[in-house]
Amino acid sequence: MRTSRWLLLLTIIGSVGCGSHLTAERAAKVEDSVRAYARTVAQDVTKDGPSAWRKHFEDDPGFFMAVNGQMALPTSAAATAAIQNLAHSLKSVELQWGEDLRVDPLTQDLAVMASSYHERRVSTSGDTVDENGFFTAVVERRGGHWQIRNAHWSAPVPGAH
Repeated sequence: MRTSRWLLLLTIIGSVGCGSHLTAERAAKVEDSVRAYARTVAQDVTKDGPSAWRKHFEDDPGFFMAVNGQMALPTSAAATAAIQNLAHSLKSVELQWGEDLRVDPLTQDLAVMASSYHERRVSTSGDTVDENGFFTAVVERRGGHWQIRNAHWSAPVPGAH
């Protein structure tokens, strides 16, 4: 967690120090673009199932994903393996972002997105799991396309307040 905060802080300092401060107009364009990207992620995952995540997670050594405060996928390779396993065990996935989607543009090519979510997963055996939680991610635009550089999913823990 501290490493992520330091990396984010260094990114912010570096972007300001390099003169890449966003004007209000540019920040609004980044925000609109990331919002459209978030809609695309939800549509792709809902349409194509868990295998859609592979194209949305950066295939980069810096990629990682945490779940409920624990490192779940420390590398892009771990993400690929997990996605392949999910694709075999899930019949369908429906992902919906909440109306509270937030975007914090950091540079023209880097932003933080955060949103509540609802996900319905149906296993190949027909079992259904509905989950509500919160998602945060650093997204990066490379080659004109946004991708998730790193992410954190959290869902309420039963019995915790």
